[in-house]
Amino acid sequence: MLTPALCQQARLSRDPRFDGLFFTAVKSTGIFCRPICPARAPLEANVDYFATAAAASQAGYRPCLRCRPESAPGSPAWQGSQTTLQRALRLIDQGALQRNNQTQLAERLGISPRYLRQLFKQHLGIAPKQYGIQQQVLFAKKLLHETKLPIHHIATMAGFQSIRRFNDAFVKQLQLSPRQIRRTTQQTPEGSIRLALSYRPPLAWSALLAFWRTRSLDGVEWCTETGYGRSFQWQGHTGSFYVEAGRDHQLQLQLHYPAATEIWSLIQQIRRLLDLDADCQLIEQQLSQHPWFQQSLLAGLRIPGVWSLWEAGVRAILGQQITVAAARTQLNRLVAALGQPVPQQPEKRLFPTPAAVAASDLQMLKLPQARRQTLRDFAALQLQQPDCSPEQWLEIKGIGPWTCNYASMRGLQHSDIWLAGDVGIQKALKQHSQDLSHQQLAPWRSYATLQLWFQTAGVSNSSSLKQHQSQTTAFSHSTRCNQQPL
Repeated sequence: MLTPALCQQARLSRDPRFDGLFFTAVKSTGIFCRPICPARAPLEANVDYFATAAAASQAGYRPCLRCRPESAPGSPAWQGSQTTLQRALRLIDQGALQRNNQTQLAERLGISPRYLRQLFKQHLGIAPKQYGIQQQVLFAKKLLHETKLPIHHIATMAGFQSIRRFNDAFVKQLQLSPRQIRRTTQQTPEGSIRLALSYRPPLAWSALLAFWRTRSLDGVEWCTETGYGRSFQWQGHTGSFYVEAGRDHQLQLQLHYPAATEIWSLIQQIRRLLDLDADCQLIEQQLSQHPWFQQSLLAGLRIPGVWSLWEAGVRAILGQQITVAAARTQLNRLVAALGQPVPQQPEKRLFPTPAAVAASDLQMLKLPQARRQTLRDFAALQLQQPDCSPEQWLEIKGIGPWTCNYASMRGLQHSDIWLAGDVGIQKALKQHSQDLSHQQLAPWRSYATLQLWFQTAGVSNSSSLKQHQSQTTAFSHSTRCNQQPL
């Protein structure tokens, strides 16, 4: 549990592993900071601790302009074990309350508006709408710091319908006006945004790039020695991004996107794909207690995502019972035949849509006819029910549990997927003499799966593990954090 004593130790040492896990509010100044803030550390008697930036803001504190709490990596620890709450937060981050109202969000979650408000009040201390506005304002503040975009453009990008409403929300939430924190920065080219994406160390970036590189699709994805990029379609608009390693526990994002709306939810989608909000310290602490990982554990390994659940499903279907290289060949044929070129970037292509796959005979794929039919049936289901869950895919002939689980892991960043029937997992387990259950690895079995894959590939980082374990302070996260100071 994050006790005040542990929080004090983390802030005094400016430990980046605790960045985003809590926030420090200074009573004498009325400002709240990240644990890594470079400002002079206040006396403990003048400090309150909060689990979220939203809770600190709700208590009347304003964000620090030096450490910028809006740039801290998100922490799922305070979400507790409530699956409904986690899904609600994910939908709000995707812009659900910008396009619909709170009642419609509750209906989509299958609960009443009253119960939705109770969940947020219990775990965050604020209403769903307040949480959404807080996230919009913090994202706008990030754009004000890191770009030179006009303020009215930033208001639109953050999801506000008018500049007046944006200014009112900004002052109410942060006790500052947008112009008070505007900085002179390098001019951002039209249609292009550069932002820093913070993460909580460690991060096995080279290993993730290697994973993506062996599975990248021609024109859709591109990997360099230091970064990863891809094309995408988001809310009816086409774009691309490239992200590479930066300084101070940040990745540098270059985003090309022509629309002025949905930027906030788009950034959250990119963070999801990169799994930047994973708490690797907590995950690896639990995995290292299992005999399979006591000698070998790759520190900072995240789930290397794909853009959408649809794409993850197609990759899984075409990857059944064949090698990674063979699956990549089939996917490249599919992209070359059905992927549309990116406007103004003809060398780049979009991943094929369900409509394009459903309308094709798929003769370009060198596969049994039954596999082609499975892919067409899957595309038809996606057209009929775009939000259907992977469990519903099992009704399609040719789709089994492995396909659904693999797609959930990489397409949804599901943390607790165990691919028991995977050939790579079976090969890795043969290297271990202990025939032990995987149940004790929950709820991080997706990360255990990836660790075993990398063990099979011969990638290790045992020295990093030992250093990481020796620096780790013994603590565990509580399953629930209320809105009060910790």
